[in-house]
Amino acid sequence: MYNKMWHQTQEALNSLLDKESQLLEPQRNQVFIFQTLATYYIKYVQIFGNLENVYDQIVHPQKRRLIRKILDGVMGRILELKNEMVELELTEFHYFDDILQDLKLAPQQLDIPIPKYFLKEKMDVIKEREKILAQILAASGLDVTDTKSSVQGIPIEEAIKVIQMAERARQGRLRAVFMKQIFLQENRAKQARLLGEKVPDEEAAAVCIQKVWRGFHQNKKTEREREEEMVFLGMNPPPLFNKVSATIIQAEKVISLRNEVQSRHEEDYKEALITIKDSLKLVEGTDIKENLQDQIRHWFIECRNLTGTFPNYPKEEEGGSAVIFSNKTTEQVIDDIIASREEDEKTKKKKKTKKEKKPKNAKKDKEKKETKEKNKEEDEGWKMSPSVFLPTMEEGNNVYKDLWKNKDESWNFPQDYDPELIKEEKRKELESEIRVQVDELMRQELKNLKLAVNREKELPAKTGKKGGKKKNKGKKGKKRKKDKDLTADRTIESLYKELVEEGLLIQALKVNLSDYIGEYSYLGTTLRQVSIEPMPSLLDVRQLIALYGVLPLGSAAVHEKAPLVKSLLLAGPSGVGKKMLVHAICTETGANLFDLSAANIAGKYPGKNGLQMMLHMVFKVAHQLQPSVVWIGDTEKTFYKKVPSAERMMEPKRLKKQLPKILKLLKPDDRILIVGTTKRPFDAELQSFCRVYQKIILIPRPDYASRYVLWKEIIQRNGGVVTNALNISCLAKVTDGFTQGHIVQVVKGVLTDRRIRQQIHKPLTAIEFIESITSMSPVYQEEEESFKDWYSKTPMGRKRALALTGGTTEKEKDKGKKKEKKGRKEKKKK
Repeated sequence: MYNKMWHQTQEALNSLLDKESQLLEPQRNQVFIFQTLATYYIKYVQIFGNLENVYDQIVHPQKRRLIRKILDGVMGRILELKNEMVELELTEFHYFDDILQDLKLAPQQLDIPIPKYFLKEKMDVIKEREKILAQILAASGLDVTDTKSSVQGIPIEEAIKVIQMAERARQGRLRAVFMKQIFLQENRAKQARLLGEKVPDEEAAAVCIQKVWRGFHQNKKTEREREEEMVFLGMNPPPLFNKVSATIIQAEKVISLRNEVQSRHEEDYKEALITIKDSLKLVEGTDIKENLQDQIRHWFIECRNLTGTFPNYPKEEEGGSAVIFSNKTTEQVIDDIIASREEDEKTKKKKKTKKEKKPKNAKKDKEKKETKEKNKEEDEGWKMSPSVFLPTMEEGNNVYKDLWKNKDESWNFPQDYDPELIKEEKRKELESEIRVQVDELMRQELKNLKLAVNREKELPAKTGKKGGKKKNKGKKGKKRKKDKDLTADRTIESLYKELVEEGLLIQALKVNLSDYIGEYSYLGTTLRQVSIEPMPSLLDVRQLIALYGVLPLGSAAVHEKAPLVKSLLLAGPSGVGKKMLVHAICTETGANLFDLSAANIAGKYPGKNGLQMMLHMVFKVAHQLQPSVVWIGDTEKTFYKKVPSAERMMEPKRLKKQLPKILKLLKPDDRILIVGTTKRPFDAELQSFCRVYQKIILIPRPDYASRYVLWKEIIQRNGGVVTNALNISCLAKVTDGFTQGHIVQVVKGVLTDRRIRQQIHKPLTAIEFIESITSMSPVYQEEEESFKDWYSKTPMGRKRALALTGGTTEKEKDKGKKKEKKGRKEKKKK
């Protein structure tokens, strides 16, 4: 099944790569450009999902290595296309409603899947790290997660008194109910005596009972028929919809079995790599050595016959004899040598004839060339920037075509490793290892030949030393001062322990990115066509977190080559899930979480030296134990315009000057992401704020569709049962302006253990939730508008506003001014 899925996915990838190679001509139509980028993006996301499933479930170890290579390439290409769309439309959020409709796809198929191998391949390391962290927290008394220890015990006497009070109150309530029933019975008897007793008519009583029963029976029947109709129309789920079926349980068992087989095959493959190499060394090692020596000797003799001198042997740094004989015969090598000598002679003659002449107006010529190039680029239009990941995908695709596409695997039913493929790989490795030894022997042999035949002596040692000295002097001038390691005498374990004890390295909550619930924006494209900028939905935010945070941190190969995102800012009102997203990034990638919030670092490591030591320790540990996330909560405090008098003792602006320096030091190899969260971004200096945070994601309050999904999901996750008595649509409408935090707080407050037990007899209603939410203050429209206004002042917001309103006119004005200046200069000359 998964082999078939892999073949189908490879065919889709092959057709997509062919289409990408055809898109070479520059384009000017912005709508067409965006649609092509969006279609490529959607198709790559589909391929990514299929490849992720295949890589997770396929058991053949050699196939898995090829799939992993292609999977990383597809991930990187998705990030490249996203970057292209951001630069084109000058916004982080994109909507594909019309394209999805054309492709007949649902919005759910745009979800970015998070590869399971991010955690699976380093599960042992993560578990060990969590164990050490829990031990350190328990030893230092900082374990906040243990809720059981926070419950204080009471003496036995007080406990007995509490139980007695509760029991007496229960008996009193039962007695009161019993007395009420007696009172009502006596009251009815009195009224019957006053009105006079009448003999009941049996027929009338029977008719009355029949009416009531028939009405009740008919009501139940119509309700049942209505429910069946709604299920048939797809408006309601079937009765056993939420129960886990036997097929799903069986599928989970099969998946776990496949994982066991996968790990067993992987171990066998690693053992086979060693054993097959050793056997090849014994059987074929001497033959390979002799062949290499004969080949190199033949090269010596042929060069001597053609050129009259022995060739110079390549150095070890250059690659030795492998540089000369890389997939070439000795004749081809000799032809290359003659051609290179002829070219060297021609270049020497040209250098002698040419005289170095610098033009008088060199700067002006350079400026003219630059302006011409810019004008050419503007006239040509938009062109796709070169991709780093396309060659790797094409290489992987070619390997698949040559090796796996039409391979007969009828002999390999259990999908174990292929020994012939291992032999081919190990022969090359063995040849390269033996070549190093052969190179040493042949260098000595070449020296002996030169001395014996040509009687050529080597240059004296003095000249070599002088030249070496000069080179070294030149190198010394270019060397830069390395940053001092302030903790060179300490181990990573001791630094890790100190950071945990100081509260700078904290335990991330177990929250998945899929727990960030919301709904898609279905009218984004239509609103933009009418020049109305829509507010992004919660799932659009989740998608950006997956693209900018999870995928680059999870894969080292993707992080090195993809568009580098060093810092991320999550801005939005309180309760929209900013902290939850930070913890979700750490959970999905197995990253360490460092807390450098202004409130957390207050009073820790005082002074300049202390701050330098703290940052050195944090980033040293983050680098060693990457991936790592450095979280700065309430990051507007670090960039305050004016520090409030109440917070001056905290020194909230300690990190302001250090953060830009740290960002410059971060390289593509460092899987470290700085994430800031803020609920009041307008209190910070905008220029320095935007200089530190590369990507700014504005998180809005949930819209109606997201609120509907939130109410339903959160009630069910907390043990509630959604029935017809609970009007979720009404709840979603009434709670306009309330955030996810408010909804979670209300649901947890209403759904106590007692209320969950009462649901069988007393189903949940909307009034219960509305009563408790009235005491909370919502996020008003004015607050949301203030976030929009702030975002419009950021660099991305300004560019977007210029592009929508007056970007083209300003360019035309600039061109007009340039023409006027040229005209004035010409008049002056005349």
